[in-house]
Order: sequence, then C-alpha cells, then structure tokens
Amino acid sequence: MSARSRELLGLLPVSILVTAGFTAVFIVRQNELASTTLIYGAFFLGICLATHIFTRIALPHADPYLFPLVACLAAFGLVMIYRIDEQLARDQALWFVIGLGLFIATATFLRDYRVLERYRYLIAALGIGLLLMPRLPGIGGLINGAYLSVNLGPISFQPAEFGKICIVIFLASYLREKRELMVIGARRVLGVTLPPLKHFGPLLVVWGAAMVMLILIRDLGSSLMFFGAFLALLYVATARLSFVVIGFGLFLLGALGVANLVPHVQERIDVWLDPWKDVDGAGYQVVQSMFAQADGGLFGQGFGQALLELPGGGSILPAAHTDLIYALITDEVGIFGAVAVLVVYLLIGQRGFRIAIEADDPFSKLLAAGLTAVFVLQVFVIVGGVTRVIPLTGVTLPFISYGGSSIVANFALISLLMLISDRTGRAKAAKDQKPLAGVL
Repeated sequence: MSARSRELLGLLPVSILVTAGFTAVFIVRQNELASTTLIYGAFFLGICLATHIFTRIALPHADPYLFPLVACLAAFGLVMIYRIDEQLARDQALWFVIGLGLFIATATFLRDYRVLERYRYLIAALGIGLLLMPRLPGIGGLINGAYLSVNLGPISFQPAEFGKICIVIFLASYLREKRELMVIGARRVLGVTLPPLKHFGPLLVVWGAAMVMLILIRDLGSSLMFFGAFLALLYVATARLSFVVIGFGLFLLGALGVANLVPHVQERIDVWLDPWKDVDGAGYQVVQSMFAQADGGLFGQGFGQALLELPGGGSILPAAHTDLIYALITDEVGIFGAVAVLVVYLLIGQRGFRIAIEADDPFSKLLAAGLTAVFVLQVFVIVGGVTRVIPLTGVTLPFISYGGSSIVANFALISLLMLISDRTGRAKAAKDQKPLAGVL
C-alpha cells in the first residue's frame, strides 16, 4: 500500500470519530438523533479529503501519518468545543478550514524551504517582533495577568503562536552553521563540557530573550516553551548534554529571579505550590481543574455529561474551552480517553523526530527537530499545568483548544514537517532508481 493510500485509510476512522462524537453530544442535549450529525461528519471528511488530494499531488512522498493524526485531534477538539458552545464550534470549524488553507499555501510557496536560511536574521527579527507585539500600546491585550493577545479591530490573535515558528527557523539555521565551532572549541572544566566563550553568546542571548519575555509579557509557559526548544536544538546540533544542563540551570535561576520582580509570575508559582491557600481567588481555576479530573475516573462521564455551570449562574470550570480543556476531556472520557489523546500527541512527536532523523541535510534535521520539540513542549506545558506538574499558563492545547491563532500556526508547522519528509522521500526514491537505470 502506498504512503498516500495509508493516509487516506487513516482519515476514515477520523470521520467516524467526529460523527460519533457529535451524535453523542446531540443525543445528550436533544434526547434524539438527527441527520445533522451526519452532515457534520461528511463536511469534515470532505475537507480532509480535499487536503489529502492536494498532498497526493504536491507531496507524494510526505509522511503518511502526520495529517491523519492531526485531523484526529482537530475532530476531537471540535466535538469538545461543540459540547461547550455550539457557536464556538462553528468558529473553530472556520479556523480549521483557514488553517488547512495555510497548510496548502505553505506547501505550495515554500517547496524549497531551505531558502529560509538566507533570511534567518529577518525571520528572527519578525519572530521577536511578534513576541513583543502584545506590549504595544493600543493593540496589546492583558489576559489573566499576561500579555498574550493583539487586537486589530475585529481581529484578535496571539502572535506568539507564529513567533515560535520564526524562532525555530532562525535557531536551526544558526546552529547549522555554528555547531562544529561549538563542539571543536569545547573544554572540560570540573568534568563539565563547556562551549567556547565566543560561541557561548547565543545561549546567553536566547536565555536573555526568555527572561525578557517573562518580564514584558509575563508568560512563564511561552518562555519555557521557546527556551526548551532551543535546548533541544542545541543538543541535536552538538550532542553535548552538558550544554543542555547549563542552559536549563540558567533558565531556572533566571525564572526565580524574575519571579521576585514580576508579581504575576510569582503568583503562578504560589498557586502551583499551594492552590488551596486562595481557593476562592487565584487558586480557584487549578482546584476546579483537579476536581474535574478526579470526577472523570477511569472511563469518564460521557460527552456532554460534565457539569460546567452552576444552576444559579457562574462557571464551575473556568476557561473550559481554552486553558482547561484537558481537564474537561478527563472529566468526560476519563483517564483512558485523556491518555489516548496524549498518545496521539506522542505519535505526532515520534513522526516528527523520525522525519528529523531521516533528513539528509543538517538544516532539515535541525528544523524538523526544532518544530517537533516546540510542538511537544507546548503540549507538555499546558497538560503539565492542568495536572499541576508545572505552574499553569495560558498556552493552548494544539488542535484541540479553542483559538484561531493556535490552529492556523500549527497547521503551518505541520506543513513544514511534511515538506521536509517529502524532500527526504524524493531523494530516497531517486537514489533507489539510479542502480536500476544503470543496469538498463
């Protein structure tokens, strides 16, 4: 079976999932079954089939599992958001279509993605500008104590979702050029391998950028995500674990120092350590998330069965469609269902790192590894925050949480990964045909 046929086969259970999910929610709400759910399933399958036809034509050698896995997450996310609010689900479906449009546009106009290396400093400046946009007067927005969104008239988006891709492109290009210098000039001091001082600068610059993000936009999650992606790329480029340990130590020290300067960051840490201290205030969101996850048990209460609002008004689970959607998932489909969602994310990570391993040039390897790392770290940051492994932040759960910026940016990220895998596949196919051509 060809790669594209496997991709098509993987889309069929996704359409069944979205149809069954909408059906379950509709029955709970209306106590009856309607043909509307079949229309939703057919519409979703039709959009996915159109995208599959594009990949079959434009990316015939691309990874056959990435798109079905992403479609599975998007389908599940649509069902969960529809369960919360029907209008939000319609908006999310629109963003899903726009995201697929960007997916196609990226694959069409960036066929030779290596051209991005030429503009790495321009891309880096664009990425930094996107990260700092929420602090611009007049357009920046403060959400739960952090500067995350930008409001341009009727349009509101989170520029950090696009900034992460720009930063990864720059780091992949820079480390591709400097990695040998960082390894050759390294010295061992007290058993620890240190990079040469003149090439230690990038580590300090990125560390400083992460600290500036903490101070200016007050978002611990985004800072951890970006710096973590940098450390992952640094390890892939140099194979020096000591560089990663030093960088992680610098981040912890910097975060603790910034926490004393930025009250919002300190509050997040305090809530993480003891949410019961202010259970009716800052700790309410975390405590309710814990209760919701415990309420789900092993198998959950079923779609549409969890109680989200009090009878007299008020929210039991705040931000259920964004920050705490993983808690709602655990409540309604149980630990088994929540773990199944995490397995899908792990499979996407596995495919992404496999693409990085199989890539035949350093820039492609680093770019694929960086994009996959930032994607996986984003999942870790939000799921870790909801489960109290780390402080809770405002990062979205990719393809599931409500939000146009997240779903559109992540489709561009997946498109880049598929471009890299397609290029690798084409090179392998051409290599396999050369001996046969010589024999003939």
